[in-house]
Amino acid sequence: MLDQAFGHISDKVEEALKPQGFTRQKITSDNDNELVSLYTSETMAYSVIYYKDKQHTLLRECAMTDDGPDNNWKTLATWMFDPDHDTMKEASSIANDFCDAISAPSAIKKVKQTKKTKKNDDGNADPVFLSKRFLTLFPDMKDEIRDEQDCYYPFRGVTFARASIVPRVNQLVKTGKAGELKKLGNILTTQYTNGDADTRSIITIVILNGIPEEDEAKIEEYLGDDLKKAFQFAKKYRNKTVKPEKEKKKKKTMAQRLEGMQR
Repeated sequence: MLDQAFGHISDKVEEALKPQGFTRQKITSDNDNELVSLYTSETMAYSVIYYKDKQHTLLRECAMTDDGPDNNWKTLATWMFDPDHDTMKEASSIANDFCDAISAPSAIKKVKQTKKTKKNDDGNADPVFLSKRFLTLFPDMKDEIRDEQDCYYPFRGVTFARASIVPRVNQLVKTGKAGELKKLGNILTTQYTNGDADTRSIITIVILNGIPEEDEAKIEEYLGDDLKKAFQFAKKYRNKTVKPEKEKKKKKTMAQRLEGMQR
């Protein structure tokens, strides 16, 4: 029911956006908790997204850049949809509401007046965000991320990746099935595209370079073109000493902070 309902909503939104010059893109989410459809024009993007845990269906918009959506999404409408109880009637109501929102004269005028924005060279997905994206593949890493955040500030992205992400990635690349490798490739590509400079370096120099050479071909075919090029460039740093992260102070525990207040 969920796939059918989401497909119906997405198809109706596509029909409403086509006359405005939008094209539906073929995308898949790297998060099992989400269903996503994306529609882009030269200047704007719309997205329909369903969160399975919250049972929320959202209509969102953002501006386009030369590299795609700028990901500064603004929610235009939110509906609850419970696939265990709701029917196609409710799905049609959601679709109609979304279509009304994107077909309103003000919305059409906004599409025509919006100019393409330049994408900042430095994305907004930092090493913490990157690490949490891997939870869809390695849920057992959750406690390690929490411990790192609790004990160190700022988050030691390189150190954490080497200790917790690289071994898991290597094992998955070595023994994983095609579906798992594709999912890993999607995560790496998406986070490289959206990541800041630290995140991109961690993905190429730490994670991808950490894969044994005899296994790297297994994952390369699932990487986006830009990431493939960056990986080829990063290979020259293999077996070379890279300046390590500066030692960062551990955070005081709550008990230590309370003890200090009592002195």
